[in-house]
Amino acid sequence: MRIFTIILSFIAVGLIILNATKVDLDHPFEGESIIALITIVAALCAIALMAILRIAKRIEQKHKKGTNV
Repeated sequence: MRIFTIILSFIAVGLIILNATKVDLDHPFEGESIIALITIVAALCAIALMAILRIAKRIEQKHKKGTNV
């Protein structure tokens, strides 16, 4: 699961970089620029969700480790 979240985070970072090059700074809310901005926001959400999942799994492991004692 850890490798999956890391790979997904790297893919999301790649999408952010790719779409950042497609944003027209003169007209950011028109045409393909708005699609690029939406994709950037979606990738940021995916990164946040993967971080939350990793933290939750770490807490779950510590909780299981503590109850076995």
